[in-house]
Parts: sequence; C-alpha cells; structure tokens
Amino acid sequence: MDWENKNKQQWHMRVDAHQHFWKYSPETHDWINDEMKVIRKDFGPTELGAILQANNINGCVAIQADETEKETSFLLEIADKHPFVKSVVGWMDLLVDDPAERLHHWKKYKKLAGFRAIMQGQEDSKYLTNSLFQKNVQLLVAADLTYDLLVFHDQFPSLIRFVEKLPDNRMILDHIGKPDIKNKQIKQWKDNIRILAQHPGIYCKLSGMITEADFKHWTYEDLKPYMEIAAEYFGIDRICFGTDWPVCLVAGTYTEVVSIMHKFSEQLNTSEKEKLMGGNTIKFYKIQ
Repeated sequence: MDWENKNKQQWHMRVDAHQHFWKYSPETHDWINDEMKVIRKDFGPTELGAILQANNINGCVAIQADETEKETSFLLEIADKHPFVKSVVGWMDLLVDDPAERLHHWKKYKKLAGFRAIMQGQEDSKYLTNSLFQKNVQLLVAADLTYDLLVFHDQFPSLIRFVEKLPDNRMILDHIGKPDIKNKQIKQWKDNIRILAQHPGIYCKLSGMITEADFKHWTYEDLKPYMEIAAEYFGIDRICFGTDWPVCLVAGTYTEVVSIMHKFSEQLNTSEKEKLMGGNTIKFYKIQ
C-alpha cells in the first residue's frame, strides 16, 4: 500500500485518537448536565497543546461534538493553525438525497479524515436502520473517508446489522461501545463486541471508559476487563488509545487517562505499544 510505505516513519508517534474542542454554549452543549458541569466552559487548542506536551503525546484527532457543518469548519481551522491536530472527524448531513456536492467540498481538506453523527441515544430509525443514511455512508468508501460509530451499549444489535450492510467502509467504534462499566455489566456487551470485531474494517477506541464508570470511585481494575475483551477480539492491530478530553475531566485528569493506557500496555512488547498508542490511529485515519 503506497500510503503505508510513505508514512511508516510516523508510526512511532503517540497520537490521542479522540478529543474535542468547543466554545461552550448552553444550547449547543445541552448534553452537559449538572453532574458534568466542570466542562461547561471553552476548551481550545492552546490548553490541549500544553497538556499533550506534558504527557509526551505527539498529536491528536479532533472529533465533532456538534452536528453542523460549522463545527467541521471550526475543527479544520484549528487543525490548520495547530500542527499537533493531525486529523479531523467532522459532520455533514448524510440524511439528504444527494450528498455528492458536499462530499466533494469536504474532500478538498487534507486533514479531514471522515465523519461522525451522534447516534448514541437516538431512535434506530434516525441512523442505524435508515436506508438513506446507510446508502450515503457507503459513499464514503469511494471518497476514502472514515466513519466513527458512537452508540450506547444497548444499541449494539442495530449497530451490528448496520455494519453488516457496509462491508467496505473503514469504521471505528468510539469509547468501546459505551458499556455499563459503573454497574459492571459485561456479558452482553462482550458477546456483541465479539460479533462486531469479526468485521475486519472496524477498529475500536479504548477511550471514554472512566465516564462510563463511577465518576468519583472508578479504579483501573474496573476498566481492565473491558480493555482486555476489546483487545482480544479486535486484536492489537485494531485498538487505539484515546482520552475523550475534555469530557474525561468529569471523572479524571488527562494524565490519569494516559496512565490507564500505560498500565494496560505493560503486558505488550514495544511494537504492540506503538500500535496502541498511535500507530493504529495513524493507519486508520491515514494521518500524514
């Protein structure tokens, strides 16, 4: 693969596969409830750049948090000004009859890797079982664009049927599918992860875990079984480290999230650690 040969020298970089920027608005960010009020403020690249440097992380992937094209432009402008933002996962309307013109527009931006929608908590009919949406996501293959999958654990049956209809897409599961870590519910999630991971084009982010656990009382041991299952089924070549900053701040610091990955990777050899901490993310999003 030409891209792989061209970019192998970067595979040793440590890249955070999942973080956000926003200018806080009560209307736009109404999902930030009182329990999460610590993140009811602006989060920008200057703040994150210092955090990445302090934690020896070389770069990050900025993920949309608002379902508007304005959000996509906002993230791309940041990425253009800040080299540590290696790639952007934006939003565009994939529920329109003909998205070709907008796809052509966004494809011009080198740092745009793909798109995402907020599937979590939505009725299946909006995205997961919507035939028009499925058809339009399929168009991302020819455009060489990725798709991030954001669902709650109870949406897995519909998600599995969704991805079965899109065998050629490059997709990645955000936050290991948001299992109910707080209540230690694991069996059904494990069965679903096993099925989902059989699709070779799907990767999995080891991200967003401490916010699915007990915010105030989580431990590494609470998270470990979920990471081990994801690693077992997806394999070392398809799991990616991500922090979900600044959302992670409701339950822990950036450094604490990084330390989870350091502890988990103690069982890995050097090559495997490099894949988890950045190599797989660089390969999936085709970061240059």
